Amino acid sequence: METTIELPALARLVTAEDQEIPLTATLRCTTGDPLAVFVDFPAEAALEGEDVSWTFARSLLDQGLRTPAGHGDVQIWPYGRTRTVLEFHSPFGLALLQFPTSTLRRFLLRSYEVVAAGQEDMATVVERGLNALFGGV
Repeated sequence: METTIELPALARLVTAEDQEIPLTATLRCTTGDPLAVFVDFPAEAALEGEDVSWTFARSLLDQGLRTPAGHGDVQIWPYGRTRTVLEFHSPFGLALLQFPTSTLRRFLLRSYEVVAAGQEDMATVVERGLNALFGGV
């Protein structure tokens, strides 16, 4: 059976005018896609006015908590001792968010409790096999 971890996380959306707008995002991962982390944002935080979900590698989050990581659409880096920045690029623009590092670490540790680092591929194979065997029951 697929396990999903969700953790509401307070964040600050940094605007072009250097204002910080508080919002709540949801950090999510699932055993069905154990290599990925999903960050879900409410409609009021999106330019299009609809809920938005960003997906990136769990290993990128892990690395970005310690040192600047990522190239392209998602970049993550420590910002002082207590915050971590997630920067998302899309055709519509750029979103720069600051999260408490402790929240991101807690989420990452919970994800590793469900699927340990290095065991991601095996977990997916086992999950698919169990679903095939039991018909998703």
